[in-house]
Amino acid sequence: MSEGAPARVAIVGTGSIGVSWAIVFARAGHQVSLQDTDARRLELAVSELAARLDDLVQAGLLEEPASVVAARVAGHHALSDALAGATHVQECAPESLELKQRLFATLDAGTPTATTLASSSSALTISAIAGELPGRSRCLIVHPANPPHLLPIVELVPAPFTAPAVLESTCDLLTAAGMSPVHVAREVEGFVYNRLQGAVLREAYCLVRDGVASVEDVDRVMRDGLGRRWAVIGPFETADLNTRGGIAEHARRMGPAYARMGAERGQHDPWTPELVERVTAQRRSVMALKDWERRVAWRDRELIAVERARRRRATEETEGHSSTPGGATKRAPA
Repeated sequence: MSEGAPARVAIVGTGSIGVSWAIVFARAGHQVSLQDTDARRLELAVSELAARLDDLVQAGLLEEPASVVAARVAGHHALSDALAGATHVQECAPESLELKQRLFATLDAGTPTATTLASSSSALTISAIAGELPGRSRCLIVHPANPPHLLPIVELVPAPFTAPAVLESTCDLLTAAGMSPVHVAREVEGFVYNRLQGAVLREAYCLVRDGVASVEDVDRVMRDGLGRRWAVIGPFETADLNTRGGIAEHARRMGPAYARMGAERGQHDPWTPELVERVTAQRRSVMALKDWERRVAWRDRELIAVERARRRRATEETEGHSSTPGGATKRAPA
């Protein structure tokens, strides 16, 4: 449970993201109001929430009984009922600018000025959504990975008009709830998460289009290679640890090849000496080059732990298949 007094959180929209957000806040001890005008969708959301909580219990990832966490979540059809007493509103409506603009106008008019209004938007900025509202200073983007109850990264993207205190209090709320907030310093479409994801996905489509690899082979490269490593370290640390001498040496050796690959796609984003120097300085502030060997050994131990967990899971699945009626054993996926 998070420190301090529990908050009251309203989640507007009960799709996959909304249900997952409900778990994030409810397991942190907050009272959660889930709202959707679609009665059937709201009913399904309650069932989905219970199923996801059960999965967490089975994995030993929930500190309280599922029933205790679920009891903190209440469903509402009327928006006004869900907003009553809310200190934080997390909007999870579809990615439509017009829809979000209308919804935020309603939220701004229907909540006290101290209530934070956050959008889970994947690409739209809060300037576009709430820039004309009287209460725009309390609005910001709080964009999660999907699903947020399993992936803790969350992007906080304020507009120039967002009050610093709102950004700070939202960061504190999410940190206490077990999330990993990143402050995106400037509004750009797609923020950081989807720009990185989009770069990979654009190249993946091109590789299939150009007959270089199949869809399954691209997925396998990610799943059995890049994805496993990125579960431990990010792209800058990967480059830093892949080359003795660190990221500056990596840029010297590999920069021209990456520039040619980019040019092949019509991109011209060279790693200039100034940019490499800035990136290197930030990496060296985190890890001194004298610690390179130690960090490489740490990376390898982490990858060993990932592989151990993967093999254990594969064994469990294989044993589960062998116990099915008829005794048929199915090979666990690699």
